[in-house]
Amino acid sequence: MAMVLIVEDEVFIRQNAEWTIGDLGHGTLLAGDANEALAHLSAPHQIDALFVDIRLGHVAHGGYGVADHAIQNRPQLRVLYTSGSPLSGDMTDHFVGGGQFIQKPYTDSQLESALAALLHPAAP
Repeated sequence: MAMVLIVEDEVFIRQNAEWTIGDLGHGTLLAGDANEALAHLSAPHQIDALFVDIRLGHVAHGGYGVADHAIQNRPQLRVLYTSGSPLSGDMTDHFVGGGQFIQKPYTDSQLESALAALLHPAAP
């Protein structure tokens, strides 16, 4: 079981991700904005993965900034990014922590597959 910090400013999307990840047997911590995320990351919680919206509202550097801060403090953390925008090269330039991506809207099974790939990467 992994502990996943979900950082999403849309409450219904955050709640759906919480339910899906919980149904997979993982624990979740929730943050509706960067400040809440940074509070979780500063606490002594076990956090194995960060599921973060790239375009968090009202935040400089959005989810990228949260992920960068997270990796500085927790170098082993794995990061799954999400956005309603299609993936482009300039987006992946900023990926850290394994840098997986899932585009919104995603299905529960797509989230399950992306999280599995993030937490259990194939051996080279």
